Order: sequence, then structure tokens, then C-alpha cells
Amino acid sequence: MDLIRIGEKIISRRKLARLIDQILEMRSTGVAQQEIANKLGVDRTFISRLESLGEVRKGNRIAVVGFPIKNKEEILDLLHREGVEFTLIMTEEERWDFVKKINGVELLNTLMKLIAEARSFDVVVVIGSNQRIKIIEAILDKEVVGLEIGESPIEEDKYVEPSQVSGLLYMIRTKQLKEAVK
Repeated sequence: MDLIRIGEKIISRRKLARLIDQILEMRSTGVAQQEIANKLGVDRTFISRLESLGEVRKGNRIAVVGFPIKNKEEILDLLHREGVEFTLIMTEEERWDFVKKINGVELLNTLMKLIAEARSFDVVVVIGSNQRIKIIEAILDKEVVGLEIGESPIEEDKYVEPSQVSGLLYMIRTKQLKEAVK
């Protein structure tokens, strides 16, 4: 039900949800808390507390790219829980489907878009073969953290230990927090 009674007040859940969505959208585009508070008629501290309630993690933006991953769904669930903002995780079959379904020009354009997007992140974690990690390091020219799952070429899905991925993310965040304190 959309309406709920609290004492003498009738509260609209839909109205609250719209307001929260509006606040978060404005904050994600860089609008200051005080400016939003003035515009929407709420306390700035409400906006601050709202952000604290929903916070998943602090730190720089992290992307994770990996293939060929046998336990893809398990790794995607972990990355989602960890608040990773960009994921591109594929099985061997999905990787070949990706390459085969589009022509050369479309493939090149898609790869260029993916590279541009990956470059917008502070840290890119690459789960893959030793060669793929080296290639992506050279292409991105930024902090790339590799989790090697085999020698190149890998032609079958590999199981990735979730604890290794979460440990790697923990180390990345710890390093970022230490640098922020300096």
C-alpha cells in the first residue's frame, strides 16, 4: 500500500521514494547538499544522513573485467555486494559469441567504447590470463590490478575463488584509504 498512517499523519511512500530519487540524482551530478536542500525544502543534514544510510563503500571508482569465468554469477553477485561500479565478466562461450555476433567495424567500435569507459575508473581489476592482463595494462595506461587465472591462451572457463576477489578489493580499498590519510 502506498499510504501509511503514523500517528496523525498519512505518509505517501511513493512521494518519499520520488524525493529520495531526486536528491540522489542531483547529488550524483555534483549538486551541493545545501543547494538541493534549499531547492527541495529539506534540511541539509537529512541529505547527509540519507547518503550515509545508503553508503556501500568509500573510495575511488573500481571496474572489474574478467574472462573466461566458470562461476560468473557468483563473482557478479560478489562484485555487486562490494559496490563495484563497472563489471564485464564473461564465460568462454559468451566471449566467443561477443566476437562472432558483430562485424569487424562494430567490434572495433564496441571495444573502443569499453576501453574509454574502463579508462574513466581509478582502478581496473583484470581477471584473466597472464597475456590479457599485460595487454590491458598497456592499453589503459592506468592502475590495473591483475588476478591471473592461467597462462595464455585460456580456452575453457576457469573457477575464480571469490575470497581472492574480495581480498583483492579489500587491499585496493585499504591502499586508497591509506593514501587519502597521507
